[in-house]
Parts: sequence; structure tokens; C-alpha cells
Amino acid sequence: MSDLSRTIVEDALRTYIDPHLETDLVSAGAVKAIDVDGGRVRVHVELGFPAASYVQTLTLALTEALRGVVGVTDIDVRVDWRIVPHQVQAGKKPLPGVKNVIAVASGKGGVGKSTVAVNLALGLSREGAKVGVLDADIYGPSVPRMLGVAGQPETRDGKTIEPKRAYDLAVMSIGFLVEEDTPMIWRGPMATGALQQLLGQTAWGELDYLIVDLPPGTGDIHLTLTQQIPVSGAVIVTTPQDIALLDAMKGLKMFEKVKVPVLGIVENMSVHVCSRCGHAEPVFGEGGGERMAQRYGVPLLGRLPLDARIREQADSGFPTVVSDSTSSAAEKFREIARKAAARLSLRPRDRAGKFPDIVVEAR
Repeated sequence: MSDLSRTIVEDALRTYIDPHLETDLVSAGAVKAIDVDGGRVRVHVELGFPAASYVQTLTLALTEALRGVVGVTDIDVRVDWRIVPHQVQAGKKPLPGVKNVIAVASGKGGVGKSTVAVNLALGLSREGAKVGVLDADIYGPSVPRMLGVAGQPETRDGKTIEPKRAYDLAVMSIGFLVEEDTPMIWRGPMATGALQQLLGQTAWGELDYLIVDLPPGTGDIHLTLTQQIPVSGAVIVTTPQDIALLDAMKGLKMFEKVKVPVLGIVENMSVHVCSRCGHAEPVFGEGGGERMAQRYGVPLLGRLPLDARIREQADSGFPTVVSDSTSSAAEKFREIARKAAARLSLRPRDRAGKFPDIVVEAR
């Protein structure tokens, strides 16, 4: 194959801008092979994020782009994905078996952070990834109820605890260890210590992503948690309301301080659509998430509606992505999941596990 032929094919592929990566696949390093034999063109694309519901769309789009190239008579585009570990904070070691930890945070409570975290995890799972969820909200654990799981976790070896399973997710929460109506009155060191135990002593198995639902706020406990957890990236959840945005900005700055990249912002409760008349109204304001994203140079991963069904589904233990999988809300959650994972795929890879430990022994 001549350099010119490859260049022509690459130029054709560059015309498609991937909506998740916000760049073309050649520049993103996702085009792994191009083979030209006369008029036959074979292309292998390997995405760095799970994309079960996107593969067909991408395959058709790239095929159409190549069909316009003069001299091409036969096209074969193969699209798959491979998820790899990405860098965490300096001095932190990734969790054994867990490729990437994504923290979901908000500057204040009441913005739907846990609902987004749970549906984000389910979205990644439905796209083909192995996913776990750690409910790090020690004072108000809600993930067990949202996923419809309860009961004491078990241990097989007396050293580690087995996560609960729900909708193909590995799940761990302080809520499994205390009664639902028992208030947690621990001070900061006790809370962070408990979280470290849940994180490090849970037998997570092999996971592509562990979603950590952080407690709301940006105080000392939150800073300590983000410093101690080996995080690959973070997602900020906010509403369009100015007060929520101010607190969300504090959360973003917190991650900047501990050198954790913010993968993007999710604007929840973006618009309310009346279930009776269909009237749409931005009850919490509008455009706030986009303005914040532009100000800090991070992507707006998506906007979610203020919809009573999303709340009802979470409260009943059947989150939107699984209970109403064909709805527009479920598709928005899956799209946000793909975009967050895609942004992470552009980050530097973790190379810590590539090098063996060198031990010098005296003879």
C-alpha cells in the first residue's frame, strides 16, 4: 500500500467527527489498521470506551465516508473497543483488578447526584463494560435503595467482603452494614476510615470502571476522600440554578487541587416537561451547565430533564436505564456514560503495572 493511498483513506475518515470524543478517530488514535488492496479497503477501529449501542451507527458512518473516495470498490469497516487503565493521582496505586475509578460529585445536595451515578454505572454496563458502584456517602447512603439490594454482605476468606450484585453491577455501601434509619454520627476521620475499608477490602473482581458516588459538599472530608481514592477522572453533577452552579464550581476546583481530571459536567433537572400538556419550562433556569463548561474548559456531557418518572424509578429500585430502557431519558444516560468514558479514553494510560518490581536480595 502506498503512502498516498493511506493518506486518502485517512483523510476520508477524518471527515467524521466522533460525538463522544469531539474529534476525528484518526487524531484520537482509534484507527488501528488500514489495508488497501486495489479498490478494496479494510479499516479496523478500536474505541477506548464501551459502545455496544453505537458500533452500528459508527460503522455505517465510516462506510459512507469511504464510499465517496474515488477508486474504492469494496469496504469493510470493523469497530470494537478495548478498555485500559488510565493514570490516577501521583503517588496513588490503582485498585487491584479495577482499571478505572470515576468519582461522581456535586457541590451541594439535592441535585440528583446519586441518581445520575447509578444510571451512569448502568449505562456503562449496558454499553458492554464491567462496572461496580461504591456508595461513598457515609452519612446518607441511598444506592442500596436505588438498586433494590439489601442485607449484610458476605465474606469468603475472612479478609475481604463480597459486593452485592444488582443488574450486573458489583455494589458496596455502608448502607449494607447499618440499618436504613440509623443516623451516622461519625466524625471525619472515622468516616474516611470506613470508606477506605469499603474501598480496599471489597473483593471487586475484574472491573473496567468503579463508579464512586461521593457525598455532596466540598469540605475537609471530601478533600480527604479525593486525595485517598485513586481516581482516574471525575464527573460533576449540577442543576442550572445559580446557587447549585456556585457549589459545583467549588467541586470542580477541589478536583483540580488534587490533580484529578474532570471528564465533564452533567446538568440535571435541566427542563421540566408537563406530563399532562407537554409544556416545557426551565424551572431552575437555563444554560448554566453550558456556561460553566465553557468557563472551565470541560465538556458538557449532557442535560437531563426534571422528570417524576426518573425519581419514581430510582425510589422503587428500578433505575431508568433498566426499567425504561427505550425511553429518551435512558438514552440520555447511556450517551452521557459513553461520553464520560470516551473523555477518559483520551487521558494518559496507567503504566505502573507494565514494569515489574525489582527486588535486590543480599547473598
